[in-house]
Amino acid sequence: MPTPPAPPGGKRPTLADVAARAGVSTALVSIVMRDAKGASATTRERVQAAAREIGYRPDTRARLLRSHRSRLLGVQFGLQHPFHADLVEGIYAAAEPAGYQIALSAVTAGRGERRAVESLLADRCEALILLGPQAPGARLAELAGQLPVVSVARRLRPALPGLDVVRTADDEGARQAVDHLVALGHRDIAHIDGGRAPGAADRRRGYREAMNRHGLGSHVRVLSGGLTEEDGATAARTLAACAPRPTAVLAFNDHCATGVLDAFLRSGIAVPAGVSVVGFDNSHLARLAHIDLTTVAQDVPRLAALAVGRAVARLEGDEAPAGEAVVAPRLVVRGTTAPPSSVR
Repeated sequence: MPTPPAPPGGKRPTLADVAARAGVSTALVSIVMRDAKGASATTRERVQAAAREIGYRPDTRARLLRSHRSRLLGVQFGLQHPFHADLVEGIYAAAEPAGYQIALSAVTAGRGERRAVESLLADRCEALILLGPQAPGARLAELAGQLPVVSVARRLRPALPGLDVVRTADDEGARQAVDHLVALGHRDIAHIDGGRAPGAADRRRGYREAMNRHGLGSHVRVLSGGLTEEDGATAARTLAACAPRPTAVLAFNDHCATGVLDAFLRSGIAVPAGVSVVGFDNSHLARLAHIDLTTVAQDVPRLAALAVGRAVARLEGDEAPAGEAVVAPRLVVRGTTAPPSSVR
């Protein structure tokens, strides 16, 4: 009897296709795919080989729907934020061992947070993990009344009932950056802030507190910035025209810092010989060899594990009051910081 051909291109292989390939019943294929009792080792091997040959993959979502569970964690993220990409990778790594899958929904210039969340709810996600949400507290509280919600990388004051928060100690990260620059000999240190972005207020506060602690209150200089490369470049062009120009800059995040580096390069200002630059996040951008950015690292694996852990715990019956988990940052020194020329 000739071996049945694989399904034609474009058609998703089915249990029936595997059964025809292996020469067994569809019911027996189902037993093998569910790893249930009732099939010999030889039959299991033949069925699994047939499945591999025709490219069959079990439809796990369909199986979960039949069990009235989706076991999906919905993740809202900002498409333009490199740090969010790192967090998503960490969330995948934490969710899969816990038996959960991830559904992603991006926030873009033309797609707001409400639409991103509605898409996740339509996918029957059982819990939401929101990366850097900027929605009003009332909206977050509304969502938390419907299903477990974990906010990542945003401090919420006052705390919202039913909403778990996982974040970095942003103020401490800014203090570490200022301490590093002062230890190198810098005094005139500027901060390009993140406006109303999550974490921006804490980073501004940490910068000011550290400057005042070092007796540099008169040198405090905060420029309006933002999350993007263009925000950093715009602020850096303003600094390049200043007299005197600061000898060091703490940018709101790594993306903003890359804009600072580009603007200084175009203005003929060497980094770090002319100006030292520090970012925040330790995203993949900072780690690129040609950028080599000194930055404040957020502990991505820890943040992701805590976020997934809180969501899963809620789904599995943990009724403890919602709380806030704060993760310590650490400074990563690379090639964009050095002593100012006056102390070399």
